[in-house]
Amino acid sequence: MLELDKKVFGKITTKEIIGAEPPAIPDTKDILEKELEILLAELESQPKENLVNLLEQQKITEKHVNSRPGAMALSQNKIKLFNEYNKKYIQTIKEKLES
Repeated sequence: MLELDKKVFGKITTKEIIGAEPPAIPDTKDILEKELEILLAELESQPKENLVNLLEQQKITEKHVNSRPGAMALSQNKIKLFNEYNKKYIQTIKEKLES
């Protein structure tokens, strides 16, 4: 059973990603875009040890959201959108760690 109220991307919860509401396009895409902007801005002030923790947390979150990707009742489009934005976030964290 998934934790539906678990925050998986900033303030976005599991149920917002796998549920029917809000719709994938344009609502969820807009929400993910805004949340990504906020998350990226917050990265600027983070020390490296926090970045390591954030990276690990996002990898765990990705596994959490994708733990039932084949379930027909889940919104596949929204899961794909989540994965797309989560990858951008993870990539930025990795780049900051390497710099």
